[in-house]
Amino acid sequence: MTAQPARSLPDVLVIGGGQAGLAMGYHLKQSGLSFQIADAGPQIGQTWRSRWESLQLFTPGRRDSLPGLPFPAAPDTYPGKDDVASYLQAYAAKFNLPVRLNTNVTSLTRNDGGYVAKAGGDALEARQVVIATGPFQVPFTPPIAENLGPGVHQVHSARYRHPQMIPPGRVLVAGAANSGCQIARELSAAHDVELSAGQRIPAIPQRPLGRDIWTWATALRLDKVTTGSRLGRRLAGRDQVIGPGPRRLARRHGIRLRPRAVSAAGRTITFADGTAADYDAVIWATGFTTDHAWIDIPGVKDQRGHIQHTRGVTPSPGLYLLGLTWQHTRGSALLGWVGNDAAFLAGQITSLDR
Repeated sequence: MTAQPARSLPDVLVIGGGQAGLAMGYHLKQSGLSFQIADAGPQIGQTWRSRWESLQLFTPGRRDSLPGLPFPAAPDTYPGKDDVASYLQAYAAKFNLPVRLNTNVTSLTRNDGGYVAKAGGDALEARQVVIATGPFQVPFTPPIAENLGPGVHQVHSARYRHPQMIPPGRVLVAGAANSGCQIARELSAAHDVELSAGQRIPAIPQRPLGRDIWTWATALRLDKVTTGSRLGRRLAGRDQVIGPGPRRLARRHGIRLRPRAVSAAGRTITFADGTAADYDAVIWATGFTTDHAWIDIPGVKDQRGHIQHTRGVTPSPGLYLLGLTWQHTRGSALLGWVGNDAAFLAGQITSLDR
């Protein structure tokens, strides 16, 4: 009997085909490594297309380019979510990146030769793996939502699309970060809107003195501040609203501000200051949680079940994370900066592959 040759494994599997995964693909291609990108969506950019219709980036066109391809927008304009989705599709096509769509990876384990990712009935193997699923994975809705009655229309910001899907009446937007403020402002044109903030979030004008905030941040090298520095630890601990914050929304758009929502019953929500009000609809702009339960690799998770890493490099050789908020700098999860982290990890991958 003739011996069968050993099956050659791809060098790298990238899980996630958003901006992080595509930037990783670009750098892997430059390195000459074999790889594939697995994405759960039916088309590239699907996650962006599924967000609310009026969503705009808070970074201008000049700051939204992935490596190797300028973003097709005027430098001082703020692209919409469909613009980003179309750009990602064009990016994958230009560099002929091997994206495998409709591939929802549900488990990741390690074997003697590398890693095995299960997606439906398929097993995707590679010597090294980059998890580029991003920071916005599982929409978080607080438990008090379960106590609201069936007459209250509830939707998480991840599934909010436009004001017409929200019934008339009093609406509470719970969560006053960037998404909550943008949605509250949009809804205020046709609804009686209140905005609940769990904590005070600093608001920064988008264009102080007529210049984009990222121009100032770059000039002051704030975009270079790392998560391990003293300033980085302070900044990473509290995000900022870029553009109109809660107080400005209250002054200019008649939006009533509320503190944290602490309990609910029927149509009534009670707040941390003891006040309460009845609502016809609630938008839960309460963020997302990270889901690493599908990753079954010993010794890489902390007590909360999150993968431990230093600048995306995990304790398991050949396993990396990419595209997380403050992974290395403030821009680690943003279009115009994620390529820097991808380049760093490509260097780590190439070194280990030798």
